[in-house]
Amino acid sequence: MSDIIQQSVYIDYSEQQTLHLRYIAQDNATGPAIFFMHGAVENGKIFYTHSNKGLAPFLAKHGYRCYVADLCGRGESKPSIGPGASYGQTEAICHEIPAFLSKITEHAGEFPRFWVAHSWGGVLFNSVFARFPEYIKKVSACAYFGSKRSLYNRHPSKFLKGNLVWYWLAPKKAKKYGYLPARKLKWGSDDETVKSHYQSMQWAKVRPWIDSDDGFDYGHAIKRLALPPTLHIAGVKDKALAQPIDIKKFMQESGCGIQEFKLYGRSHGHHHDYGHIDMLTHPQAQRDQFQDVLAWFSRYG
Repeated sequence: MSDIIQQSVYIDYSEQQTLHLRYIAQDNATGPAIFFMHGAVENGKIFYTHSNKGLAPFLAKHGYRCYVADLCGRGESKPSIGPGASYGQTEAICHEIPAFLSKITEHAGEFPRFWVAHSWGGVLFNSVFARFPEYIKKVSACAYFGSKRSLYNRHPSKFLKGNLVWYWLAPKKAKKYGYLPARKLKWGSDDETVKSHYQSMQWAKVRPWIDSDDGFDYGHAIKRLALPPTLHIAGVKDKALAQPIDIKKFMQESGCGIQEFKLYGRSHGHHHDYGHIDMLTHPQAQRDQFQDVLAWFSRYG
């Protein structure tokens, strides 16, 4: 088996902004391309380390060509988010993700046939499918780790992380600093703009799936669409951000295509009790959910 290589691919997104993709694959690989999308207060490093740990290097070892995105201002996309950054999730859905897809197609010589998301990244992906249904037939399968839109669970930690922090304290911090300094506050691995936080906050509440910029009704648009076959992965210790009820509600509003839900923990025959972050970062994940993603892509590829 060839060694895994990593390299950065940059996109001249605007005069002021550059988007970053991390390409991870075996040397001279020709396998299918996979597009990875991180969640809120995150960047693409949730999927890989430079020492080739994580889901993207795991899939690269099995012949896939992996493209891990950093949304505007996150990770190695430049400049980093700071006071006055005015873009949000509407821009990510309508412009940034299409720009990533165009670059991947140019670099790989094919449209990415498989899509992988963590947390809010799954909401962004399904929003893209609603806006651009022509993408659906080009994608063979998806795998979403801890992806939900609205929070339905009533666990005490949800009220702490959701109601107290994300709905009440975060807007105050964003107003104070001109952006949400999540890294400084130790709330996540990357920052958010005022707009991206506001928009994700509105959707995380049990409210209609409607764009605050132009009123596009994602829920209505996606209702009768058959999205690519999607594996939804949950962790038994993910009590606040993506409990089974939250993920299943997201599945119910995500069209009429093939969807499968799996919960990962020792009581279900797995090697670790996974939470919202370590479902992608724990060493045992490659024996559990990573294997199931590999099988899912093989089944529908």
